[in-house]
Order: sequence, then structure tokens, then C-alpha cells
Amino acid sequence: MTTTTAAAAASTSTAANCKLSSDLRPSVSFNNFLSFNYIPRRCPSRFRASASPPNTGKDSKSENAQNEDGNRQRVPPVQVQQQQPPPPPSLSLDDVNPVGLGRRSRQLFDEVWRKFSGLGQISSTIRADDREALDALLVREGPMCEFAIPGAQSTVVLVVGATSRIGRIVVRKLMLRGYSVKALVRRADQEVIDLLPRSVEVIVGDVGDPDTVKAAVEGCNKIIYCATARSTITGDLFRVDYRGVYNMSKAFQDHNNKLAQLRAGKSSKSKLLITKFKSESSLDGWEVRQGSYFQDVVATKYDGGMDAKFEFTESGEAVFSGYVFNRGGYVELSKKLSLPLGCTLDRYEGLVLSVGGNGRSYVLILEAGASGDPSQSKLYFTRFSTKVGFCRVRVPFSSFRPVNPDDPVLDPFLVHTLTIRFEPRKQRSVDANATMKQDLRSFKLILEYIKALPTGQETDFVLVSCSGQGIEPSRREQVLKAKQAGEDSLRRSGLGYTIVRPGPLEEEPGGQRALIFDQGNRISQGISCADVADICVKALHDSTARNKSFDVCYEYVAEEGRELYELVAHLPDKANNYLTPALSVLEKNT
Repeated sequence: MTTTTAAAAASTSTAANCKLSSDLRPSVSFNNFLSFNYIPRRCPSRFRASASPPNTGKDSKSENAQNEDGNRQRVPPVQVQQQQPPPPPSLSLDDVNPVGLGRRSRQLFDEVWRKFSGLGQISSTIRADDREALDALLVREGPMCEFAIPGAQSTVVLVVGATSRIGRIVVRKLMLRGYSVKALVRRADQEVIDLLPRSVEVIVGDVGDPDTVKAAVEGCNKIIYCATARSTITGDLFRVDYRGVYNMSKAFQDHNNKLAQLRAGKSSKSKLLITKFKSESSLDGWEVRQGSYFQDVVATKYDGGMDAKFEFTESGEAVFSGYVFNRGGYVELSKKLSLPLGCTLDRYEGLVLSVGGNGRSYVLILEAGASGDPSQSKLYFTRFSTKVGFCRVRVPFSSFRPVNPDDPVLDPFLVHTLTIRFEPRKQRSVDANATMKQDLRSFKLILEYIKALPTGQETDFVLVSCSGQGIEPSRREQVLKAKQAGEDSLRRSGLGYTIVRPGPLEEEPGGQRALIFDQGNRISQGISCADVADICVKALHDSTARNKSFDVCYEYVAEEGRELYELVAHLPDKANNYLTPALSVLEKNT
């Protein structure tokens, strides 16, 4: 009786352990499996035994057959006729293409791996009766597993839209890596609370309400914004996708400035306003000059005249305009910089100009050196292009080259003068008006402001936006309009940001298929919510993700006639890293 009771207890304990292990199964992803951090589920052999006996290749019924006297009958072996091997497949040049072979091998691997996808993916929500056991593991001291991120325990991440399709996975990925997580939700009923682990700090509020947003960002170090409007009503789209991003970024920037003031300084996440052209007095100190690249008497035969002016118009715009008929001539607008006390440009990574006009290109010149001794100053230049209408131009300090090749690289600390130069010899026709005859010797540049971009290595704000694919054509325009307005407000905030534009979201396990990262609204495939969540978490500490916007989807073959660019697929390496090589080739923006 005692032996039976002990065996039953052992069986019950083992079954409970297997149950807990099965419930903890969502904590492992395929990306972690590739980085050798996967811990397989183990159960005693009696629980792994198959319900049917194994097939040994013999007829079990014939071996166990006995006559009435108990003697075993011998059954003659069955002769199997050998089949002829199939003919070898024919090969073509397409079959030995390295790119095609790589894709084909990954597709075969994907099919095989789907059979094992249940081992390490989030398949269902954790049941309430086991939530306490999981939370105890998540909040214990020290790293819970090998893929915990160093320093994550001192980082508080606010997840906006934590109950969305992507947000729920983001929350669990953050917690499994050791982060402290705060979740902003619109209501706190039991159904919503059950979707989140108990160790998550839940904050009830609306992104459209600036007061509740201010309370939500208190004590946060980073933000992941996964919220999206539940309807296509213009008011709902405006409140969540645009005004919500604006309120959240502004509140987070104000919070950083408040912390910096307590340290008797200014937040390093704020843009430095160099000049803003908002009135006629803001034009004081700017000087219009003319010049020529020809310094000898031959220059007179190229002299066709030039003229330029800088004025504040009745419509409230600062306009630098004119013409240069001299083939070797130029006109420029220059001013000595007057920065606030204690501010130097070496704390910033570049300049951003908000300008508009007729699409001409210009030369931006910085003069660096001792401001009291012009003879010791050195000139550095770079070129930038504008569009027809208003645009923001980002010019990093690393793009400036010395006019004299023997001079050292630019030191932003020594910059004291800024110059904008127009020269007709480098102009190109604008694509939008290529069919019209353009006078490339005239120009018009509307200046709104010039700011310095803050430097930094990491992203402060991750925004999950939309690529436009998968949305009904009847409502695509209004959805994209609200999304783009939210993206622009985040870019203007000065925060280090990452904007992720996924393809149509799919409900399937992540980490199984190669991903394509691109810019230019050219993707056409979907992506799983788990993969988007993993990208958001990886972007928090990836320097290549800072100040970048990109589209992402599953690997696919470009449609016929659209093979204008190469689709490069990325898979995790041994360190479970695919984001850095994918984003390092993409362009930074403002």
C-alpha cells in the first residue's frame, strides 16, 4: 500500500512539473534557439512513451501467433521486390544560381522547422492559476536566463498599447530579458488585466489626454508605442496615431528636461535651436555676399551679372532668392553663430534645416577656428539638395570636408560661422518638372529654422507604424495620413527614435523565416506579430537603429518587372543578431 501511494505521488509530482514546463514554454523563441539558449522540455520516459508499440519492421501478429497446443508457428519471410531508382533530375542554370540555392534551402528548412515550431513559441496566454509561478521567476533577482540583457534591470520601458497584438508579445519579451515594464491601457477591467503578467505596472489612461500621458512617462527610460486606432473614423485616427504620438513624445521630452534641470543642466535629448526665422528681427546679423571662382582677368568674359536678397515677406516667410548669370559666380548668406551660454556644437551630431523652395541644391559651409583671428579659421563644406515645397534636411557633421585637404577634420566645438551658398554650375533639373524648361540660374530658398541634432547611441522611442499594405484601398489614404503625421511629430521631438513599418500582420510563430528590411514603400509581404515585437526589443540598444525609419516583411521574390533592387534577407547569427547588419546599410533621417 505504501509503495503504491509513493508511486502515485511521484507520478503526480512529475505530471505537475511537466505541466509547469509546458506552461512556461512561451518564454522561448526560435531566435533564442539559434543562439544556443534553448532549454528543451524534459519528462520521464513513461510520459514520453507512445501509445502503440514501435514498428520494428516485422509482422508482430505472425511472431505472436500460437497454435492451440501453445507451440509457436513459423511464418515464412515475405520477399520484397526491389524498386528501380528514379532517374536523376535535370539541372539548369537557374538551379545552380547561388541566390536561388540559398532561398530554396531556406524554404526547405522553413517547412521542416514548422513541425517543431511548438517547442519554443508563444502559443497561448498563460493560465491564471500558473501566473504566480511565472511572475515569481520573472521578478527574481539576477538574470533569469542567458539571453537577459545587461543593465535591463535598471531600465524601465513604457509599452503603449500593451494589450494589442504586438504589445502583448513585447511585454513578455521585455520581462524575460530583465526589464521593468509599465503598460498604458485605456481601461483596467478584468479582461484587460488578465492579458498582462501581474508584475507589470498597469497605468490607466488615454494617449489623447496630455495629463494622463505625463503621469505615465514618470520614471521611464524608453518607450515602445504599439497603439493603433480601432476604427477608421478620422477623429479616432487623429487621436491615437497622430496626437497620441505627439503627446507621448512631448511628455517624455519634458520629463527628460525636468530631470536634467535637477542636475543643473539641459537634457541631451533636446535639439539646440540655432536660429528660427519667425519675425523680421530674426534676419539681423545675416549678410548677403557675392563672389566668383575666377580670380584673374579672364573672369570678365564670364560676367553676366548676379543679384540676391534676404527678406521677410508679408506672408511671414524668410526668403533668400536671386539669380546668378555668372558661370563661375556664386551668392551666399552668412552669419556668425551666437549659441546659448554653456552650449557647444560638439555635444551634437549634426544640423537639421527646415527649408522650402524650388528644388535647388546648395553648399553649406562651416567656418571653424579662433573667432577672434580670422586668419586661423578653416573652411569645411558639404552639399545638400531641397525639394519643391518644404522639407527637412539633415546634415551630419561627419559629412563636412575641409576646403584645404591638408586641414584636419571638422571639430564642431570650434565652429563660429555658418554660410549657405548657391552656385549655378552644380544645378540639376528637378524630376517633377523635367518636361518644363527650367532656369537653373535662379533660386528661391525659404528658411524656417536651423537646429542642431542631439548626439546619442541608443533609441529612446520605438514607434510601430504602418507600411500601407493589407489595408483596404478605401481607407488606406486616411490611415497613412494619420500615421505619417505621427511619425513627423516624433522626428521633430529630438528624441532618438526607431520607426518600424511592418507589412500585413500574421498570426504565426516568429523566428522561422528570413526578414527583409527596406526603405521606400516597396515591400509586399506580411510578417508575424512575434517578429515585429522582437525587432522592437532589439532596437532599444542597437546604435544602428537610432533615427531610422524602415519597412520590414518576410523574404520573397520580387515581382516580374520590379527587380530594380536586390532583396537581401537576414537571418539571426550565433549571437541572435540580425538587426545590426540589416540596418547598417539603411539611410538615417531626421
